[in-house]
Amino acid sequence: MNPRDEASQSPSAGPSGTPGAVAGACELTVTAASLEDWQLVARWAADEGWNPGDGDAACYHPTDPAGFFVGRLGDTIVSAVSIVTYSERYAFLGYYLVHPLHRRKGLGLATWQAAFPHAGDRVVGLDAVPAQQATYRRAGFTAVGENVRYGGRPARSGTPALGVVSVAPEHLDAIAAYDRECFPAARRDFVSRWLTAAGHRAYARLRDGRVTGYGVVRPALEGHRIGPLFADTPEDAEALFDALTAHLGPDEPVALDVPEARKDAVALAAARGLEPRSVTVRMYNGPAPEAGSERMFGITSLELG
Repeated sequence: MNPRDEASQSPSAGPSGTPGAVAGACELTVTAASLEDWQLVARWAADEGWNPGDGDAACYHPTDPAGFFVGRLGDTIVSAVSIVTYSERYAFLGYYLVHPLHRRKGLGLATWQAAFPHAGDRVVGLDAVPAQQATYRRAGFTAVGENVRYGGRPARSGTPALGVVSVAPEHLDAIAAYDRECFPAARRDFVSRWLTAAGHRAYARLRDGRVTGYGVVRPALEGHRIGPLFADTPEDAEALFDALTAHLGPDEPVALDVPEARKDAVALAAARGLEPRSVTVRMYNGPAPEAGSERMFGITSLELG
């Protein structure tokens, strides 16, 4: 999340967790975004320094096509927000953006207000830059912890791990079931796209035929991004990290978003030579959903949770 347009607005909470109405935004039209629209929003995210993965939009948008919104002034897209509904109980908000030429006009808040009802009565999660915590608190969100982006050129362990396999179609059912133990909702279709998208490399750790972790690495605007990295134990996570980075050249950097509270995950990032680069704050507008946080060594995406 990086709502710089909203930084000076200081909204008060409105109905259903939406910020209050903003005068002067009446010319804005907010509609569901097509994949083509979202390719433009993805470029904005790149300009903001989010370092998106290549082809992220094509994986994200089908997850909930009705949950991606853009605001237009005439025919020009000026604002965006996504509210992806994963289940009857859970949704995730991301891509809260306004084009730099149209900031500080209330357009971001008006877009939020128009889009937020898509979440219905679901608990909504988001990742906020620390400076915007107060803004989201006024909209009914509560912080539950921080995610730290670690980056750098990964150190090599020098020892190939046993039991790590490249993901194949026959692994999908088991990996989707494992993912459900690590994430607040089932997302089989998304996982299938994420494992097989162009440029993505996916590995699973198997013990006696049972999945004990999986991870995905993808090319990004700068280097590569790893996510998710889910594993039963630190040893499983280390083996997966090493497999995910084995094909990279010595000068190719990686980024991994790590829950700060997961000390084993922080230790893994440090042991592989990565350093903290930025911080986001995970927030919810209701009870934090239960998920397998003890298996989380790297989150899937700051944009989709």
